[in-house]
This record gives sequence, C-alpha cells and structure tokens, in this order.
Amino acid sequence: MCRYGTGMGAGGACGAGAAVPPPRKPDIPVPYLYVDMGVAVLCASFMSFGVKRRWFALGAALQLAVATYASHVGGQVHYGDWLKVTTPPLTPPQGAPSLSPGGAAVTVAPQVRMYSRTIAIIGGFLILASGAGELYRQKPRSRSLQSTGQVFLGIYLICQAYSLQHSKEDRLAYLNHILGGELTLQLLFVLYGLLALAFLSGYYVRVAAQVLAVLLPLAILLIDGNIGYWHEARRVEFWNQMKLIGQNVGIFGAVVILATDG
Repeated sequence: MCRYGTGMGAGGACGAGAAVPPPRKPDIPVPYLYVDMGVAVLCASFMSFGVKRRWFALGAALQLAVATYASHVGGQVHYGDWLKVTTPPLTPPQGAPSLSPGGAAVTVAPQVRMYSRTIAIIGGFLILASGAGELYRQKPRSRSLQSTGQVFLGIYLICQAYSLQHSKEDRLAYLNHILGGELTLQLLFVLYGLLALAFLSGYYVRVAAQVLAVLLPLAILLIDGNIGYWHEARRVEFWNQMKLIGQNVGIFGAVVILATDG
C-alpha cells in the first residue's frame, strides 16, 4: 500500500509516453501530470520509510482525489465503453437537433469501474492514515479515518457487484474462468454484496477483509491479468489495464491491513 504511488507513477510515465492509436492526450495535461506523479512518489517514499506515515498517507489520499477530480473536469479522460455507465437514449425536444447521432445511447461519466477502484485506493490510504497496521503504535488509532476508509471499500465492492450484473464484458471475463457458470456468478454477486454490507456497517470487518484477501488475488490473476481478453478482444489500452491491475494490488494491500489489524 505504501509503494502504490511509486508503481502508479512509473505506470503513468509509461502510459503518457506510449503511442496509443488514435493519438490522444493523457488524462491530466503534461506539466501537471509530472507534478502529480512527483507528489505521489514523494508520499510513497516517506510512507515506505515510515517517516510521518499517517500524515503522508493523508497527503497521498488528497493527491489522488485532486488528480482524479482534475482528470474528470479536464475532459481528456479516455476510457472504453465497458468502463463507463450508459444512460438511455436522450430524446431532444421537438424541433431541437439530436444530441447523439442516430439517437444512440450516450455514454456519460462517471467511469464507475475506474473511479470505484480509485475510491477504494483513497479508502486504503485513509485506513493507513488511521494507524492501522502499525507494529509499534505510539498514538491511538483514529477510528473515524478507518471507518471512512472502510466505507470507501464498501462502495468499491458495490460497484464490483453491479458490474457482475450489468457489464457483459465483466460477466464474460468471469464465466471464462469459473466453474458452475451463471450459478457461481450469482453467488459471487451475493458474496460481494455481503462483503460490501460488512464494510459499510462496520460489523465483521476483519472476517470480511480476510475473505476479500483470498478473493482478490484470484481476481487479479484470472480476471484483470487476462491481458489477451481485455487488450486484444475488448480493446482496452494496455497501460490502462496495467493501471487497473495496480489499483487492485493496492486495494489488496489495504484489505490485508484490515485482515490482520482490523
């Protein structure tokens, strides 16, 4: 979890320098992008060395929130349709020009599958900032920060459950690797829902974190790690998929903290 910023900084630099057809700009304008990566690496370095870990964890959470907001407001975010939420076709008033060619459904923000993982990472930093996971805790743990982080993880799990029901790409990715077909998929949907309920309510958090700590590595290896499916078949950009994998690894780190010191 402490080294998340370093990994994402390196991935962001590779993604910004990669030639992706069609040519496009990075999510954040280049001068600010490198400042953002520098702040992320700085916070990650101090957290890794244990220097003012709580303060720099809060700084990392703030940095990630500001970067996400800036990329969303800047209008340069470019994700595939499977990462977004689609709304029904817009029907303009009589006599008004059509808002979309041929009256097709308009894909709008928020990009739930990207932003939900970002929210979970912010939650992980808040959990770290609360003092959870410290071997020699010199100050009392901040229960409010930990509870807020747990709520963010619960929101992420709700989005995961939503994807299993409403995203054909996610459903197919799971069905390609699990036994039992649709029945197992529905059981996973129920499991994600129960885990989300535990994190949101604050009850059985440690048990829920232990279950999620077993489930997440399998999802990272079999689902997110299936580069051939996402990049070649679904046309998800390579570095974008690497970002998704890195985010899930960071979430796994936060979950391990709760599983061992929840």
